[in-house]
Amino acid sequence: MLRLIALLGLLLVPLGHPQAADPAKTATLHKNPQCGCCEGYADYLRQNGYAVTVKPTHDLATMSREAGMTDDFQGCHLTFIDGYVVSGHVPVTTVNRLLSERPRIKGVTLPGMPMGSPGMNGQKTAPFTIYEIGDGAPKVYAVE
Repeated sequence: MLRLIALLGLLLVPLGHPQAADPAKTATLHKNPQCGCCEGYADYLRQNGYAVTVKPTHDLATMSREAGMTDDFQGCHLTFIDGYVVSGHVPVTTVNRLLSERPRIKGVTLPGMPMGSPGMNGQKTAPFTIYEIGDGAPKVYAVE
């Protein structure tokens, strides 16, 4: 009888412990301390299953360059997810595609702050062109 109770106890122990977060769904977002749309993008990622840590910084441009983004391809924040960099308001469908396909690139970027993009106010007026960032010149990764 004691063995049965002990066995049942062991079976129930894992139920009480939360599972570790999927590393592919863990994001660190670096943003200018005063930027509100970046918080909107962090909330958007959270609503789509990502655990997001927001880190304010005044070195965003430098960090973006170090991550491989030229000045004209930088977004308004920089997110690191599972070994990739995601710059700007990139739709989660493209982020998920990146993490699923695992291409040999540094990451993706949606330059600027397009109206209607995830985390931004306003109406989407045109498709979003998302670029891949690798060792060569940026090229189109997705159009949404």
